[in-house]
Amino acid sequence: MDTTEWRRQPPAAELSEQRIEFIRAQPMFMVATAADGLTANVSPKGMDTLRVMNPGRIAWLNLSGSGNETAAHVLANGRMTLMWMSFGTTPIILRAYGTATVIHPRDPQWADFDDEFADYGGSRQIFDLTIDRVADSCGTGVTVMTVEADRGLTDLEPYYEKMTDEQLNGFWSRKNVTSIDGLPTEIFGRAPAS
Repeated sequence: MDTTEWRRQPPAAELSEQRIEFIRAQPMFMVATAADGLTANVSPKGMDTLRVMNPGRIAWLNLSGSGNETAAHVLANGRMTLMWMSFGTTPIILRAYGTATVIHPRDPQWADFDDEFADYGGSRQIFDLTIDRVADSCGTGVTVMTVEADRGLTDLEPYYEKMTDEQLNGFWSRKNVTSIDGLPTEIFGRAPAS
């Protein structure tokens, strides 16, 4: 998308075609979540892992990492904000606010996304965001820069692709079962009620 054609739009309840084009052209996005009264989290995401399903819904594939804050926070209250920023010469920041659900590979809904995402090693969740507010703002504080490489494709995904299921489950057991505040992520399923 040629961002020189960008026109600021008022906040809305769903994505316009211009905003969808902008999202599709970005090499990365940020996800922000917070459980009530606990540590907020912001994570950068890249690769070909985000889909605009329709103007009111975005789904994105989450690969394994050293933490699992987003899943814990979404399970706690569902709140999520996604943000994109232009690194080109036209300064743009776009945010989509809403309520998300977390889908694990064991969930029946996972199959609904078979045709949407590549089969990346270490895939652990899909987040399905229902948008309730979209807003853009000026991004003059964002540095103008170019993308040199996608480390997700060269470093992250191959690291998990080499793991056996046993090794991946061991990694998740050590790093992904709870948030830094001790909230469950349900990566292995819902804990039995005590």
